[in-house]
Amino acid sequence: MLKNLLNNATTFKTQAYKSRIKWVVLSEDLHPYVVFLPSEQKIRILSAIFGSKAAVDILKFSLNQGISHKIYQKDLVRKLSYSNKTLIENLKSLTKLRILRENMEKAEKRGRIIWVKAYQLTDAGRWFALLLAEERDLSRNEKAEILQDLFRAYIRWVKSVSEKLHLNKDTLEKVFREEIA
Repeated sequence: MLKNLLNNATTFKTQAYKSRIKWVVLSEDLHPYVVFLPSEQKIRILSAIFGSKAAVDILKFSLNQGISHKIYQKDLVRKLSYSNKTLIENLKSLTKLRILRENMEKAEKRGRIIWVKAYQLTDAGRWFALLLAEERDLSRNEKAEILQDLFRAYIRWVKSVSEKLHLNKDTLEKVFREEIA
């Protein structure tokens, strides 16, 4: 198992190098966002997103649109400098990894009803998009919403782990009250 993890890590680093990702040392003044990933898919997800500039640009586009808004392939083609094929491949990959959710919508074009694919960030997708955000570009309300979502997700995770450890909820509540005061 350890050998597998090391191989996966080496593969990820190699892919990252090939994609010319620059490794950066994080300083204390940054505001990182935590993403909880299924451990068995972590390398695949990170490689798919950060191994492709197109995937990163799709997430940035979604962030600029508003993380709750739908995105359409035609808008991506119009705004990003990638071929339709490249965008479709990345949209499929991000959908398969559950970073994006795909829906079909009816639309009218020249008096005819057509079906178009609409994409929207999943909860995990929103976190990845927010990893790319600059704090100064987020409104106070968006920051507050992010904090609440992060806190809610963290509380769910702590609750789940504490139940497995048979830890009394009163103990956690006491710690919370001490720290929040």
